[in-house]
Amino acid sequence: MSEFNVKPARGSTPNPDHIFISIKGDAKTSMTVTWRTSVDVTSGYALVREDGKTDLMKYEAETGYFKSDIDESNMFWADMVNLKPGTKYFYTVGNDEFRSEEFFFTTEEENAESFKFMCVSDQQKGDPHDLPDYSYFTKVLKTVLEENPDIKFILTAGDNTDCGQHEVQWNGAFSGLKGVVEHVPFMMTLGNHDNRGFEDYKNHIGRYYAEPAEFFCNQFKGSYPFNGPEGWETENYSFSYGNAHFNIISVNEPERVNDWLIKDISATDRVWKFGSYHFPMYYAGPELSNDDGYPMMREGIEMLDVLFSGHEHNFARTFPIKNEQLFDKPSEGTIHYELGNSDANPPGTMSSHKVWHAAHYPCEEQISTVAIVEVFKDKVILTSKVVEDGRIIDECIIDKKNDTIYPIALAPIFKRRTRTFYKGLGLGLSEREQIPEFKDGMWFSPLAVMFTAIGADVKKEVGKVTLGIYGKTATFTEGSNIAITNDGEVTLPAKVYRGENSQLYIPLDAIRPCFNMKWAYAERNNYLTIEHVDEAIPMTKQP
Repeated sequence: MSEFNVKPARGSTPNPDHIFISIKGDAKTSMTVTWRTSVDVTSGYALVREDGKTDLMKYEAETGYFKSDIDESNMFWADMVNLKPGTKYFYTVGNDEFRSEEFFFTTEEENAESFKFMCVSDQQKGDPHDLPDYSYFTKVLKTVLEENPDIKFILTAGDNTDCGQHEVQWNGAFSGLKGVVEHVPFMMTLGNHDNRGFEDYKNHIGRYYAEPAEFFCNQFKGSYPFNGPEGWETENYSFSYGNAHFNIISVNEPERVNDWLIKDISATDRVWKFGSYHFPMYYAGPELSNDDGYPMMREGIEMLDVLFSGHEHNFARTFPIKNEQLFDKPSEGTIHYELGNSDANPPGTMSSHKVWHAAHYPCEEQISTVAIVEVFKDKVILTSKVVEDGRIIDECIIDKKNDTIYPIALAPIFKRRTRTFYKGLGLGLSEREQIPEFKDGMWFSPLAVMFTAIGADVKKEVGKVTLGIYGKTATFTEGSNIAITNDGEVTLPAKVYRGENSQLYIPLDAIRPCFNMKWAYAERNNYLTIEHVDEAIPMTKQP
């Protein structure tokens, strides 16, 4: 028998563990508690009493069998319902023989004028071989909660583990959460590390992603509202608290998730709409792009006020964005809020300030960052800080009543000349005007001017221009919809024409088939962002 098939002592036992509470129904009148035992315990319940009283309420638990890579366990979920708003309760979980100690929670207040929650991300630790040590994360959470005892719940932006298809990872994660999530609801977002794993521990070969995320779904299918898109209900869910609605978004099935987002957000009457999705839509890393969710989920996500994300281990906050345009007012777009990492993990992606960033902090120190979000009727205060020394990374106020964001940061508008960006990084300023033109339902640009500015090969002849980048060349001819490339002829969606500035205007859609590049033009801001379809190929390595 392989050593990797031997059940370690750290597996489940008859005693309840992995205990945490979550918001599944109306937070004013209910709370859900989750726990785990070995398979020889087949039933369980929660006993609940109101603070100051001795009468016990009993809630039978739903049970689910969970077979992991090292263990067989039973999962339990008890919905504690018919509670009083704004009331403290004490509870225990287990059965007649094996019971937990007594914990507490407080329900949402009736007609609360404000509330506060905490955001964390990328607290993952360890590898598949060893029980990860999350003791530092425990200190991070307790430090923040001591400073903010009125926090109502913890929202994660994914990567709750380092390799979530292995139970030892979840055992480590919950060891770090112990003493916190038994009384503060813990609302998890699935990250790429949470649904990845290896076929075997020793060789690190095999399936990288699980779709759906088997370990996550089997453990937490009863912990959260089962209201996501069909087939992906555990990974995607929504809940409400106070005057805010929250959409927790998975890393799988973006088209189906987008349809669900549109319907779910349209159905809520809450003032504030927040979302959490692990991958940044507008990234900070120079060699990253979000092909997992963008642009497939753009329509749904752009119905949100704020989208929280992680993944890059850096902090960034964008201007309000909609349809690639950058705006100043919160009513005009969605703010994308990248959280950094919350367990003093080594810095991740090398990052830089992008054209879409209103604020950016490259977390190159080994520090823990969290965000505290205060939600009022007409405004939200977002504060990101370094836990170790209390430094404020960013603080802003989103004011719906006055339609402002403070401190004021104006989205850039480049009036005279189009600015070109590679993955959001500025590539210099062209000496000539090269503003794209919208004609016959598509965008055209004098690509020769743009390619000159970014250092590509440009050869001009009468009535034609030859461009070279990434080892590919293409010749465009005035009045023709055929480009001659080193791979053969490419049919363009429209003919090349000569603009008023005597430049040849080429359909921007030509850069995909001719050069393996993709593009987006922000007309309001007059900037053009481009990137190679292969994120591993940076602009600096061309032509």
